[in-house]
Amino acid sequence: MRTIYSMLGVVALVIAALLTFGFMSIDQTRPAIAPSVTVSGGQAPAFRADVANVQVGTEQKVIEVPKVEVQKPAGAPTNTPAQ
Repeated sequence: MRTIYSMLGVVALVIAALLTFGFMSIDQTRPAIAPSVTVSGGQAPAFRADVANVQVGTEQKVIEVPKVEVQKPAGAPTNTPAQ
C-alpha cells in the first residue's frame, strides 16, 4: 500500500514538473454546465420546547482559608539578590 502511495506521489510530481516547465499543457475544450433541478412542495419542521426557568444571582459569604507556612530546611542556602 505504501508503494502505491509513493508511486502516485512520484507521478503527481512528474506531472507538476511537466506543467511547470511547459512540456505539457491542459486546456479546457468544453465548459461545464450544472444540471437543472426543480424542487416543489415540502415543509420545514416546527418545534416547541418547554424549558425550566433558571435564575442566577449572587450572595455574600465568608469562607475560611487555611493558613500555609513554608519553612526552609536547616542548612539550606538563602537566595538573596546580588548587589
